[in-house]
Amino acid sequence: MSAPAPETAAPVVSAHGVGKRYGPTVALHDVSLTVHAGESHALVGRNGAGKSTLVSILTGLSLPDTGSVEFGGVPAPPLSKQDDWKAHVACVYQHAMVVPQLTVAENLFLNRQARGGFAIGWRKLRRQARELLDSWDVAVDVDTPAGELSVEDRQFVEIARALSYGARFIVLDEPTAQLDSQAIERLFERMRQMQRSGVTFLFISHHLHEVYEVCQAVTVLRDAKHVLTAPVADVSRPQLVDAMTGEQGGLSVRDAASRDPLAVDAAEVLTVDALSGDGFHDVSLRVHRGEVVGLAGSNASGKHQVAETVYGLRSPSAGTVSVDGKPLPPGDIPAAVHAGIGCVPRDRHHEGLVLEHSIMDNATLSVLDRMGPAGFASPSARHDRGARALAAYDIVAAGPEQPVADLSGGNQQKVVLARALESDPRVVVLINPTAGVDVKSKEALLAVVDRVRAEGKAVLIVSDELDDLRLADRVLVLRAGAVVAEHQAGWSDGDLVADIEGVGLHD
Repeated sequence: MSAPAPETAAPVVSAHGVGKRYGPTVALHDVSLTVHAGESHALVGRNGAGKSTLVSILTGLSLPDTGSVEFGGVPAPPLSKQDDWKAHVACVYQHAMVVPQLTVAENLFLNRQARGGFAIGWRKLRRQARELLDSWDVAVDVDTPAGELSVEDRQFVEIARALSYGARFIVLDEPTAQLDSQAIERLFERMRQMQRSGVTFLFISHHLHEVYEVCQAVTVLRDAKHVLTAPVADVSRPQLVDAMTGEQGGLSVRDAASRDPLAVDAAEVLTVDALSGDGFHDVSLRVHRGEVVGLAGSNASGKHQVAETVYGLRSPSAGTVSVDGKPLPPGDIPAAVHAGIGCVPRDRHHEGLVLEHSIMDNATLSVLDRMGPAGFASPSARHDRGARALAAYDIVAAGPEQPVADLSGGNQQKVVLARALESDPRVVVLINPTAGVDVKSKEALLAVVDRVRAEGKAVLIVSDELDDLRLADRVLVLRAGAVVAEHQAGWSDGDLVADIEGVGLHD
C-alpha cells in the first residue's frame, strides 16, 4: 500500500475578494492574490491600478472594507497587533525606511535594544547585529550610520531587519529604481539565494524585463481590479503590457532615427565646456535648437551630477555652462532659470514637488515672478494655469486645487514636467523623467518631450532607461566621470549597454 500523498502547503499569503474605498474613490474592487512559498511573485499595473492599496492591506497598514487576508491559511492578525504582522510580512520601499543618524545595528533592533530591561547592552547589540547580517550574507559594518549606506546596502539591511522578526514574506516596492545594472544583478542573485532558504517575495516594478528575469509568477491589476495571474513563462511581454493597459500595442516611443535629421544651421543653445565637478571631469557637449542629447551610464558614472551642474544645483570645480553663448554663474539655480533652463530633477518627491500643495501651486512655482507684482499671483490666475496644465499634460485629477500628494506617480511626474515647461525655457534638462511611472504615463511624458523638441527647444535627457534615450539624436556615454563614447540615433541596445558597462570594448 502506497503512502498517502503529502498535503499541499498553504500559500504564504492569500487575499480573497479584497475591496477598499476612500470616499467615492474605489481603490480596490474584489481583488484576490495568492503567493506560494519560495517564489518571487510580481505585482504589476499602471500607477493608480491599486498596487499600493493592496500592499498596505497585505502589510497591516490598512483594513479592507471587504474580503480577507490569510497567512499560511490562518487569518491575518488585527491591525492593533503590529508585532504579529511583522512576524509574517515586511515591505522594503524605494525610499529609505531607516533612521539615517543611527547605526546599522541600532536600526536593525530599533525599539528592541533593551529586550525587556532599561539598559542597552551595546556590545551584545552589535554582536547580534553582526550575526544577523552574517546569516544572510550582508557585508555591512554594523557601526556605520545608516544614512551613509548605499541604496543597495540599505535595502539588504531592511530585508535583514524584516527577517529578524521571523517574517519570510518580503514585499519589494520598486527596489531597482535607484540601482545601477550591476547592483540590480546583485539584488536578484541575493533574492534567488534567499528563495532557496525559504524566503518569498512580492516584487513590484515598472520594469517588465525584470519580471521575466527574477519572478516565477505575475499578477496584473488594472483600474483597481484583478486582471491576470499566471506563470511568468506563460505570458509574453506584449500580453503583459496589454493586460496592464487594456490596449494592444504596448509602449510606443518615437525613435530619433525615424525623424528628419537636425538642420545643419540649427543654433547652438546649450554649451558645456571642460566641465568638472563631484564625480565627473572634463565633460564637454553641445545641444542645438530642436536637438535631443542623451547622457547614459551607470549610477556611478557621473551623468546625474553633470546634469545637476548644468541647471545650477551643483557648483563645478572647473569649466563653464553657457546658454545662447552667455556663461552662467556656477551653482545658481535662479540664474539658470532666468537664462532659460527648465529642469525635471531626478527625485520628484524631494526636489520636484511640494507634496502638500496643490497642482496649481506646483505648476506655477517657476513663474510666480511673472504672474503679479512682487511674486504675488492671484488665486484665479494660478487656477487658470493649473487647469491649463491638466489639459496640456493629461493629468488625471479632480481639479487644479487637488494636492499633488494625492496623485499617482505618473501624474505627479506630469506636474513636475508642467512646472519645468511653464516658463517656456530654451533648454530642458530631464533627469530620469519616467522613473517609477507606468507604461502609458511613460508614453505620455516622452510624447511631451518630443513635442517640445519639435518646437525648437534644446533637450538634455539623462536616464537609466533605454526607451527614454531613443528620443535622442545623440547619446553620450559616461563612465568613471568621463565621456567614453557617442552613439548616433539608431544605436543598438547591445552596443550602448556594452559601452555603459565597459565590456566588449577594444583598447
